[in-house]
Amino acid sequence: MHKDLDLATVKEAALFASLPDDLVETLFQRATIKTYESGEMLFVQGDAAQSVYVVLDGWVKLSRVTTTGAEVVVGVFTRGRSFGEAVVLQEDAYPVSAAAVTKCKLLQVRASVLLGMMRDRPELCLAMLSSTFRHLHSLLTQVEQLKAHTGAQRVAEFLLEFCVDKSGSCAVTLPYDKTLIAGRLGMQPQSLSRSFQRLRGIGVCILHDKASIEDVALLRDYVLKDRSAPWTDGEQKRR
Repeated sequence: MHKDLDLATVKEAALFASLPDDLVETLFQRATIKTYESGEMLFVQGDAAQSVYVVLDGWVKLSRVTTTGAEVVVGVFTRGRSFGEAVVLQEDAYPVSAAAVTKCKLLQVRASVLLGMMRDRPELCLAMLSSTFRHLHSLLTQVEQLKAHTGAQRVAEFLLEFCVDKSGSCAVTLPYDKTLIAGRLGMQPQSLSRSFQRLRGIGVCILHDKASIEDVALLRDYVLKDRSAPWTDGEQKRR
């Protein structure tokens, strides 16, 4: 039963969703399913890239250590998300470290398996390239958010990711601890706390790991608001 659910998750994963069932099932049979405890390392920055991973359950973070020793969170992945494609194609070292944020289960596909099958099934090549492009697009989106959005807007956009309803009120459970949320959003923990305070003004209340949102549409409008608007409004008032 568990294997059927895991196979269904793999078939829906962005990396393999475009592939025919027989190819995905062959990959699944030749892969390994592993369980990791919270805090356990999958691999360390600089390790030889030997596998591509698909998250079946739980959360995994990818991070880099800077020359000053600080940790930079590159991404946080959950069910159906994959990572490791680009470096496996290059037969390079992992440029990041990967660690379990919560107890999690992952599908591990060895590079040798993927590269061998790509020679016979070119559609797998296209899937790998498409997934690599999606990762690049995601990184560009992160850069845009850092450049164009305030800290509070980034927090608001993060909360909207977990809102089921498009309008009205909504309750959200934060998926992992606030230190990691801050890291994912390119913020210090104290900046995250200040952003939570600012969002109170538009009906967002954070209590422990719960977020209560009075108006989802209002929160979305806040994200879309030009960060220069307060300055523009001030100029208009002076006029």
